[in-house]
Amino acid sequence: MTTNDKQRVTLFVIPDLLTHARAQAVVEGRSLTDLVEKALLKYLPKATVIKKVDITK
Repeated sequence: MTTNDKQRVTLFVIPDLLTHARAQAVVEGRSLTDLVEKALLKYLPKATVIKKVDITK
């Protein structure tokens, strides 16, 4: 995946969590972006289904 295929995002996270994630990325020899992408892909379901709720019932 190239940089052109990605979107910049701003997140607010606990400073200690960010420090831990950065350190883990270094240990694994990958970027923080790669580490976060890997974690999200593992955590999220393969497909997301959004259903519209009918509130008139």
